[in-house]
Amino acid sequence: MYSHIILAADGSAHSYRAAEHAAALADASRPCSVAIIFVPRMDESKRSLLQQERMTVVQWERREKLARHEALFEEKGIPYSVLIREGEPGPAIVKYANAQSADLVILGSRGLNHLQQFVLGSVSHKVMKRVTCPVMIVK
Repeated sequence: MYSHIILAADGSAHSYRAAEHAAALADASRPCSVAIIFVPRMDESKRSLLQQERMTVVQWERREKLARHEALFEEKGIPYSVLIREGEPGPAIVKYANAQSADLVILGSRGLNHLQQFVLGSVSHKVMKRVTCPVMIVK
């Protein structure tokens, strides 16, 4: 059914539920691989860090935030890779997914209230509108 699934992950509970769905679909679609894409949000204080220090922070964030996600795929024996991208999460995920010709992008919903969604937009909404393959948003 699927051979290449992209999981957009940030370490949140919504993200982990999306990982569970990705693992179930990948398991049922063997052989299938999962690419976990992590786009850490850069706040103002982190912009002033040197690039080397930034990469150290990103590596630590990745290990902390995605440890459960990675353990899930390892436990089920599903091949996966972890990719770290810089920039705004929505556009970075869309750019990667479209370049990879993915079969499916899975991501968690963020649960923003209606005002926040109107003013800020959500990553899931941005991805859903711009990616060229099917998208699954997990609540």
